[in-house]
Amino acid sequence: MAIRNIRVYGDSVLNKECKPVTEMNRKLEILIEDMLDTMYDANGVGLAAPQVGILKQLVVIDVSEEGDSPII
Repeated sequence: MAIRNIRVYGDSVLNKECKPVTEMNRKLEILIEDMLDTMYDANGVGLAAPQVGILKQLVVIDVSEEGDSPII
């Protein structure tokens, strides 16, 4: 999908309150796919939605063996 810009320490969005995720829809699926692509591009193992500028309580984490599915 798309690689998003990762916000870094000092960015004001990282200090804002996030809203809970209440339903799964196509827009959220696309966000999750983008977050995974962004995380892998940065050689990370986890990424929170605020780090890509989205104020939602959402995180993707990959602690799997290579080739397994990530935890969402």
